[in-house]
Amino acid sequence: MRKLYIKQKVFSIGEKFNVTDANQEMIYHVQGSFLKIPKQFTIYDRNDQIIGEITKKILALLPQFTVTIDGYSDIVIKKELTLFKARYHIEVEGISVQGNWWDMDFEVVKDGLQIAEIHKRWVSFGDAYEVTIQDERYEKMIIALVVAIDCVKADDDATAASAST
Repeated sequence: MRKLYIKQKVFSIGEKFNVTDANQEMIYHVQGSFLKIPKQFTIYDRNDQIIGEITKKILALLPQFTVTIDGYSDIVIKKELTLFKARYHIEVEGISVQGNWWDMDFEVVKDGLQIAEIHKRWVSFGDAYEVTIQDERYEKMIIALVVAIDCVKADDDATAASAST
């Protein structure tokens, strides 16, 4: 089991995230594209080697992302239409993600067994997540998933803010 912390850098061009371990050592960092269509995020390891890319699909009814990890294995993350709970479907190896009513806590399940928990931190400057990974084989995919969920939430917040004005 491994605990990671994902923190969005607030004052930066494009979206940036740092991923640290329990000792606050940098494990990964994520760089989002700036004014690029489609929106893309690149995941780097501590040696600045690219280990993954997340690309948001442009024309989709609900948010959808394609994830490439270590140069292969395209993974598709789709938000599902539900009334109360946020639910994401991952098209790889029977993995699903379910969130609570406020979309702040998520559970990643593979074949009925929990492989990760994601909790959004309420008191932080910028978005911050605490991620507990039970099966470390899925660590890079879980990091990509958190970034994709954060992107969906940011888009939803922007849509809600523009609709209320």
